[in-house]
Order: sequence, then C-alpha cells, then structure tokens
Amino acid sequence: MPRKPNVTRQLARDLIIAGVDEAGRGPLAGPVVVAAVILDPARPIRGLNDSKQLNEDTREKLYGRIVERALAYTVIFVEREEIDRINIFQATMTGMTRSLMGLSIAPQMALIDGNRLPRTLPCEARAVIGGDATEPAISAASILAKVSRDRHMHALDERFPGYGFARHKGYGVPEHLDALGRLGPCDAHRRSFAPVRRWFEPETPPVADLFAEALSQTS
Repeated sequence: MPRKPNVTRQLARDLIIAGVDEAGRGPLAGPVVVAAVILDPARPIRGLNDSKQLNEDTREKLYGRIVERALAYTVIFVEREEIDRINIFQATMTGMTRSLMGLSIAPQMALIDGNRLPRTLPCEARAVIGGDATEPAISAASILAKVSRDRHMHALDERFPGYGFARHKGYGVPEHLDALGRLGPCDAHRRSFAPVRRWFEPETPPVADLFAEALSQTS
C-alpha cells in the first residue's frame, strides 16, 4: 500500500506548524489528554511514530527528546467532570483548542489527527486521517499525550487501588469491568459512559411490582 503523502512537506517550509493529537477518548475512567507540538526543523527527532505503535520504553525516550528539542509544546488534561458535562467528543475538541492556544509560539497552521476539527481555533487547521503515523508533529503530540496520560493513570492506580488503572489505563477490558462490578465506580470513572452510568441511574422496579402498585391505587 502506498504511503500517505506528508502534508508538512507540501506546505511552505517557513510556516510554523503545530501537530495535535489526543489520548484517552475511549476509556471508562480518567481524563482525555491533548497535546500540541511545534517541532524544530533544525533538531529532528528520529523514530517518531503513532504512539500506539511504540512500546512503553520507546515512548518514554521519545517523550524526553520531544520536550528537549521542540520549539514549543503543551499538554492539556480535560478531566472526568468536564467530560461528563459536555460529552467526550466536545471535551476532545475543547482540549485541542486549549492546547493550541497554550503554545508559547503562535502556530500558523495546525495539523490535527482524525477527520474532525474544533469549531474555534487560533489558526488555520487541517484534519489528517492517520496523521499520527505520517506527520512528525502529530506523532510527537501523540507521544506526549499518551505518555502523560499513562503516567496520570499510574497515579490514579495508587489513589484508587483495586481497579488496575496502571495496567489497562481505564479501558473497558474484562479486568476493569470485573473490578467495577465488585467495587463500584470511583471518582475517576466517567459517569456518562454506559458501563458506569448504570450505577448512577435510579433503579426501575420490576414490571410486576409496578402493576401491583397500580392495582392498589385503584382499589
């Protein structure tokens, strides 16, 4: 399969480009984390790739190089409470906007992984499907977001023991669902996600009980 064209190479070389990506849209617990990165063309970083394609040790090493060599970067946490209030899609879009606005250097163009763009951005932007594997700046953002969120989930594992957050990072794997069934949700769990939401919904009495109650009211 032919490799997707690199959008950065098609743009003017003197354009200040920020890559944006997120980590943690799907989990049942923890924040969604969004990073924005402006790489320094004079200090290239070898090995950048989609964070999901890299092992933990490699991500950690690249994280240090990105932080050291990037012209600017931001990492934004959108916490569980905000996710539940505005939904995960809007929380992700909000995080993308905040990450770009928080850069110490104003970008002229943002390359955002995926097929959707936030409605309000501080610069022009392009959505790049699969950009975390083809655009170095997006790959760097992917790594910063993933490593930052993984570290945060390790901290939540210490704060809320028993759920296995350090291992599964909050995703709905069998281990996590089993712990949720035994322990119930903790403060890190997203109330708006179905496997968690049921714990906060009022129980509906069985139909037979409702029928019996209706008869008693008419007698």
